[in-house]
Amino acid sequence: MKKLFAGEAFSVVRIRNFRLYLHFRMFLTMATLMQSVIVGWQIYDITHNVLWLGFIGLVEVIPQVSVSLFAGHFIDIWNRRKIINLTTIVLIIGAVILLVYSTDAATYSERYGVLPIFITIFLTGLSRGIIAPAGVALLGQLVPRNLYANAATWNSANWQVSAVLGPAIGGLVYGFAGIIPAYSLVLALYLSSFAMTLLLKTGRHEVTNNNEGIFVRIKQGIDFVFKTPELLGAFTLDMFAVLFGGAVAMLPVFASDILSVGPQGLGLLRASPAIGATLMAFVLMFRPPMTGSGRLLFAAVTGFGLCMIGFALSKNFYLSAALLLLSGAFDSVSVVIRGTILQLFTPDHMRGRVASVNSIFIGSSNELGAFESGVAAKVMGLVPSVIFGGFMTLAVVFITSRLNRPLRHLSLKNKM
Repeated sequence: MKKLFAGEAFSVVRIRNFRLYLHFRMFLTMATLMQSVIVGWQIYDITHNVLWLGFIGLVEVIPQVSVSLFAGHFIDIWNRRKIINLTTIVLIIGAVILLVYSTDAATYSERYGVLPIFITIFLTGLSRGIIAPAGVALLGQLVPRNLYANAATWNSANWQVSAVLGPAIGGLVYGFAGIIPAYSLVLALYLSSFAMTLLLKTGRHEVTNNNEGIFVRIKQGIDFVFKTPELLGAFTLDMFAVLFGGAVAMLPVFASDILSVGPQGLGLLRASPAIGATLMAFVLMFRPPMTGSGRLLFAAVTGFGLCMIGFALSKNFYLSAALLLLSGAFDSVSVVIRGTILQLFTPDHMRGRVASVNSIFIGSSNELGAFESGVAAKVMGLVPSVIFGGFMTLAVVFITSRLNRPLRHLSLKNKM
């Protein structure tokens, strides 16, 4: 056992700064997703209006996308650890607002409605627009270049585990202990993530052309992505796979009307992609996708699209769950390769700006993907819309593979 943990798969976790970073990410992700679950229940409990639930994503994504490019500029010229510290404090303030509001929700809701809750949602979106690219940029400072793939794999596994634990624990605590203990746990996790960043030891990163205007520097980051085919191709594949191929937004309808499994089955369906992604991430720790990486990336996104088509056609709950689990595994391969490409192809002085562009690709595709799924299901019908999305994902893979020769022939092993 000792020999196993001494192997290359665990090389990066022997770095103290990286272990602290993983703990920071885990606490932060668990708290954010836990808060999201509780907020949804609370808003519906107060308003009994599904329209307000629809506003949650909108209020969160607008500040996230709006601030990302500007955040990337400052991430490249300021201390990245301090930026994360200050942004985490904003999340802590939001958690305090929710906790105080919930101590006497009847009085506060009568006086202020759900405005305090949406203020917190807005702060969360604003923070995500800053902390996501800042975290990516900081990661490049914490580990040596030869361990970028290993770090991306551990980072992906860490996020997936947090994505399973956060909502599950949040729902259980809320259901059995009440809203005050649930929001108290969210606050405790945010405080723990803040403590982890205080313990990080980082030096100054490379800063060049600091006298250039903010819009010039933002344009440089965007131009760099569009002039680097490996980055542009990886970002594009991820964006359109999520935009067209994701069926998560429609899972409640599948669970209720097609599979007839109720909320318990819905919980398992929601967890299946994260479980598959976590299992694959652990496989990639021992067999990193360093050789033939471009072909593997295209194969992974192709597999994801095929899983969505299979899921749409399935009328068996266990087959549907298995296909979602497999889709998560394929997505994990894509995430690790894309994360490694981002670190290897981006110079340190541009990581903030490039990561902010990536954040917009991912952030907008998640929210727009849910919107696209709803519109397509309304126009085409549920099953045809998901099949259509799967075939659109396959079409994007085919077009990108034809147009992007450098990505198709990429081998990350040669770039280390």
